[in-house]
Amino acid sequence: MSFKQIPLTCGGHTRPVVNLAFSGISEHGYFLISACKDGKPMLRQGDTGDWIGTFEGHKGAVWGVALNEDGTKAATGAADFTAKIWNAVTGEEVISLQHNHIVKSVNFSSDGDLFVTGSNEKIIRVFDLNRLDSEPIVMCGHTNGLRHVSFFNNNKMLVSCAEDKTLRVWDRLSGQEVQKMNFNSCPNSLEVSNDESTITVTHGNSVSFLKSDGLSCIQEMKIPTKVFSASLHPNKSVFVCGGEDLIMYKYDYLSGIELDAYKGHFGPLHCVRFSPDGELYASGSEDGTVRLWQTNVGKSYGLWKCADELSDDIKSINVSRAAAAV
Repeated sequence: MSFKQIPLTCGGHTRPVVNLAFSGISEHGYFLISACKDGKPMLRQGDTGDWIGTFEGHKGAVWGVALNEDGTKAATGAADFTAKIWNAVTGEEVISLQHNHIVKSVNFSSDGDLFVTGSNEKIIRVFDLNRLDSEPIVMCGHTNGLRHVSFFNNNKMLVSCAEDKTLRVWDRLSGQEVQKMNFNSCPNSLEVSNDESTITVTHGNSVSFLKSDGLSCIQEMKIPTKVFSASLHPNKSVFVCGGEDLIMYKYDYLSGIELDAYKGHFGPLHCVRFSPDGELYASGSEDGTVRLWQTNVGKSYGLWKCADELSDDIKSINVSRAAAAV
């Protein structure tokens, strides 16, 4: 029996959703944060899309978002030239880090001790969250604004992409660039796989998969549209992507065969991400919505569960987070 893909629509934003990030899995499940040009990033329960809260404080479009592994801290980067770190349980701002231009990308290290930003200053900054009074490590080399930057290799290295049509690898301790890769068009998205062995990059009509050790190309897939974002399943069985034509695509990773093509959004897709358990993927669009899609259509999971199961789960999650906030 075949099932129809029915995505869950998460409203609340009033302008385009431009970035998404999931936390890891903790005792409270996992969480999803969305960046939007309305300047009000939102936190949601990851498997259901239920709204938890909105981080209030930015005075401009929010371009980058991140959650630490257990979902207790959130980070945002915005057009007001600041990157902010938040207590994701209480919603309170922990610190605001001033920059000299728009902050496009923010990320936590896997151990939660480090924090990286990429901005239109063409600069990468790495902050020690245990010593925020110390100066950040600064990495320079890009010749145009940063798009994305992430840690990998047990937080010893960073990978970044920018509007200068390059992807670069950096040694975190020395702050030096160790490798550069050129593209014919601007890389639109960047993702490091869960095992940190594969880097997924979108550029033009292509999705490229690179070995993180050396940047050799594993494979490159042509997509029937200008693609803005792609995400590789945690077990590397499939990948999803979307872009200009409003369609969410799913491909077999090994064969490159297109498995599904769904239309749900009413504007281009700016960002797509798999959940940490791989059971669903989220998309954010120019239409101002976040949508959740099932990896295995018809499986009982999240809001696709029966009503009795879902009611018990939501009650348990709400009680747990309420207790944690006290």
